[in-house]
Amino acid sequence: MTRTTTSALTLAFALIAGTAHADTLTYITYKPQGANDAHSRSLQWFVDKFAERTGGKHTIEVFWGGSVAAVGETPEALANGVGDMGDIVTPYFPDQFPLNNAIGFFIPQPMDSREVGQAMVDWHAEYPEFVEELSSQNLHAVSFRPLENYGLLCKDPVENMADLEGKRVRSYGFAYPALIEAMGATPVSITTSDTYEALERSIVDCAPIGPVLARGFKYDEVAKYYIEMPFGASFGHILTMNLDSYKALDDDTRAVLDQLGEDYMVEYASMLEAEETRVLELWQEELGVSVLPFPDEELTALIDHQGVQAVRAEWEDKAEATGLEIEGILAKLRF
Repeated sequence: MTRTTTSALTLAFALIAGTAHADTLTYITYKPQGANDAHSRSLQWFVDKFAERTGGKHTIEVFWGGSVAAVGETPEALANGVGDMGDIVTPYFPDQFPLNNAIGFFIPQPMDSREVGQAMVDWHAEYPEFVEELSSQNLHAVSFRPLENYGLLCKDPVENMADLEGKRVRSYGFAYPALIEAMGATPVSITTSDTYEALERSIVDCAPIGPVLARGFKYDEVAKYYIEMPFGASFGHILTMNLDSYKALDDDTRAVLDQLGEDYMVEYASMLEAEETRVLELWQEELGVSVLPFPDEELTALIDHQGVQAVRAEWEDKAEATGLEIEGILAKLRF
């Protein structure tokens, strides 16, 4: 985002925020309020609980749907005080937040969604470099929103690795392009918003995703086979606060916010799991999506592929350059 854009956003938001009560924090998110998914519903839970636990002394006003900052602008917007809090979609910023994107360099990895969330909590508590990566950009992590376990949604059945030979697979980030090539398939870089059409028009044959997100983006309307590939859970979002705003809170309010961040992860995980159960039932009963098993060992064998190892080594080099002791982290990321 350019300096001019940041200044314009700051001015626009100042006009909005100027009408808010002095004890109102502002939250900016790309999520639409009417999405009715685990992300938006858990955020509303967070907002409601914050008001309840502060006895109404403090509230959070949410600006939904990217109305203040688009998803790609959020880190800089928050750092510059364009909103007190917001969602940072971490995988979109692997160079800006390499440590906090560790999981994105290690696909497949063995942790599920709850374990990924706990890993992020543990790493922030045990390794100051994770906190410093954010604080150096005037940001503070309030909580974490891991994504679900990912599989592969395809237009045709896939029973083993041989069936993926020559397939075109939607790709993004660092790990997936290398892993897809190791599968013998062709990675195709496509945005989330363009993937529906790409599947519909057979520009791509498959896309890595979880059931909840597949239903949310309606990919399951145009691709009817979900392959249970053991990619592990992806890490998604950091519920982030402007560091100056966080420090300006009184001790009691800061304690409420810290505890709420811990409780949020539990509530969000429960919502996500319930939503996945609902989607799987819809797939079986109404939407006609087949869930197919996949031989785990065929995927995990690809970890030794030169390209996959190169991506992992890239993260290790970046992490060690910060002074981070990486062995404890790698122990959770390796099969």
